[in-house]
Amino acid sequence: MVEMTQEAFEEAVADALDLIPEELAEKMDNVVVLVEDEPTPEQLQGDEDDLLGIYEGTPLTERDSWWAAGSLPDRITIFRGPTLRMCESADEVVEEVAITVVHEIAHHFGIDDDRLHELGWA
Repeated sequence: MVEMTQEAFEEAVADALDLIPEELAEKMDNVVVLVEDEPTPEQLQGDEDDLLGIYEGTPLTERDSWWAAGSLPDRITIFRGPTLRMCESADEVVEEVAITVVHEIAHHFGIDDDRLHELGWA
């Protein structure tokens, strides 16, 4: 397990967001990226105890005219505890956070887990 302050972890998330190409970042719509220590029981699906991030919302590919009327922002949450527990160095945390951020943003664009696995972003 790696020791990393909340601030350093949030900086790693911010750095990962900076890696997103500007053209893609501009297309992200009504989504917020958060950092939490641990997933809630509702966010866990089954026995997962290694959930590093989650996308909660309506992917851009599924949005309709009904969607815009008063919709709350989609949420991408990156989980600090599971990430620190699975990594062995600060550099590995930074790399894993970048992968997780890209993975969850891909869900915002409607890309499913199977396709992300094929592309190496699982």
